[in-house]
Amino acid sequence: MTDITVIQHPLVQHKLTLLRQKETHTQDFRRLLKEISMLLAYEVTRDLPLKYETIQTPLMPMEAPVLAADKKMVIVSILRAGQGLLDGMLELIPTAKVGHIGLYREPTTLMAVEYYLKLPYDVEHRDMLIVDPMLATGNSAVAAVDRLREANPASIKFVCLLAAPEGIQHFHAQHPDVPIYTAAIDEGLDNHGYIFPGLGDAGDRLYGTR
Repeated sequence: MTDITVIQHPLVQHKLTLLRQKETHTQDFRRLLKEISMLLAYEVTRDLPLKYETIQTPLMPMEAPVLAADKKMVIVSILRAGQGLLDGMLELIPTAKVGHIGLYREPTTLMAVEYYLKLPYDVEHRDMLIVDPMLATGNSAVAAVDRLREANPASIKFVCLLAAPEGIQHFHAQHPDVPIYTAAIDEGLDNHGYIFPGLGDAGDRLYGTR
């Protein structure tokens, strides 16, 4: 599998295990997802460019690194479960603009159906992070990238919590130039298109719905 990064930091893996456990309640699931998303954002933004500015410390002036101002970001959440990753990432990257794309999975065909799209006016030429906890069949991720490429971002990265081999293969067959960042690659998909062993439906566990 090419162009996929599995983030194996011990804190990421520990929190992922807690998220997987069926006895983890909604409140704890929400908190853990926010915490792990901050750690994922840390890894995903590792290649952000820096520039140097003169600052004054309490002792003396110095040339200090800051983020390059021309590298602006937009985080696009795939509704609704993507909100769980978005909240934590904004804690780490508060200057990022935010977009939303609503997609639901048609239960018979498992194909993604778009029902909502709202992006900042200046998405063009921004670096884009698309976030969704699960990369299962890959249909939603492919549909999201297909649609969001129309906004002409400078780059696109896809960030998820769990990925299935089938979803990775399908996604990279359609978008081989878009890197995937995930905390784990699970065994596969069941007959209903859910990742196993997985963690259940991320949206339902995040919001306490069924």
